[in-house]
Amino acid sequence: MNLEHVHVGKSTYTPIAFRSKAIQLPLFPKQSLRPAYRVSHENIERVMRKMSVEGLCGRKMVHDYLRRQLRHNCRPNTVRSSGSTILLFLAFFKRSGGQHLAAIGNEHISTFVEHEQDRGMAPTTVDTRLKGLYAFLNFLVSRDVILADVIKRKLRIRVPEALPKAIDPEDIKCLLAAVSTIRDRALILTLLRTGMRIGELLNTRAQDLNLSEQQIQIIEAQKNRVGRVVYLSTDAVDALEKWMQTKKYQSEFIFYGQGAGPLCYEAARATFRSCIDKAGLTHKGYTLHCLRHTYASELLNGGMPLQCLQELLGHHCIEMTRRYARLTDNTRREAYYKAMSIIEAGEINGHYRFDYQLP
Repeated sequence: MNLEHVHVGKSTYTPIAFRSKAIQLPLFPKQSLRPAYRVSHENIERVMRKMSVEGLCGRKMVHDYLRRQLRHNCRPNTVRSSGSTILLFLAFFKRSGGQHLAAIGNEHISTFVEHEQDRGMAPTTVDTRLKGLYAFLNFLVSRDVILADVIKRKLRIRVPEALPKAIDPEDIKCLLAAVSTIRDRALILTLLRTGMRIGELLNTRAQDLNLSEQQIQIIEAQKNRVGRVVYLSTDAVDALEKWMQTKKYQSEFIFYGQGAGPLCYEAARATFRSCIDKAGLTHKGYTLHCLRHTYASELLNGGMPLQCLQELLGHHCIEMTRRYARLTDNTRREAYYKAMSIIEAGEINGHYRFDYQLP
């Protein structure tokens, strides 16, 4: 690809040569190539316009970096997140007196992190932005724009390891009892019984659904881009069969919105929130993603091996799956109550002593 034809001032591009090359990438389904490319292209355009309006330095390097992400087949969300992080940092860098990228130093990174923390950003948000910033700075090092010492000793943000929030079994019964429409029941039960991410389900097409085999084929996972198969329980199959028979439009998507396109996330979230309100569970703070947490917790409680659950959830690292083991370890629970029953019965013999070998 020849980037000499790119003019930042008018934000005009010549993507024809790039498209023919991108179609050969196996990780991008042909049917989603053009929309994804267009969204990423618009994200880059937006960043470049904002940099011009605010008079931020390094427009060419930022443009090259974002286009590089596009060539590497990064998702539109990744391109958008990178652009937002870079805009935040360069705006802060300008307010600090910075005029050229070459002047970026360790002090600018640390003060930027403090600035984000002072704004009340959550540790996970600050950590995500810091990682995105270091990725951009690493690109600048490779282009000999800044010194390698700037990223030699990276800052680390300690992120809390919160437990996944599953929905209580009694609350699940109340939630399902509050669902009033065929579509909403199919939507919620499919999420609850498959553990699919909401984005994965909304992008699922009718051809990916096999009710006779009770499974859904996820061509490309939303996060790690690895395909997998998830399985449907009997109640989920019944709900989906009723929905597929009563659909008004012959959309290629299982759950569709206006124009027979995929149902948007905002509409799915509003549906879930309405059911939560009807069930009287608003104060519990449940979200759509809690259905995925509930799915994982219930399978572990049912005796499913951790590695098997990892495959069903589509986790790249088993440590992500291991969080649910901390939440639903019945062995640890039974050991605790067995020991506590002895304590409460006063059946402990002997005296306490100090054991300096214990931590």
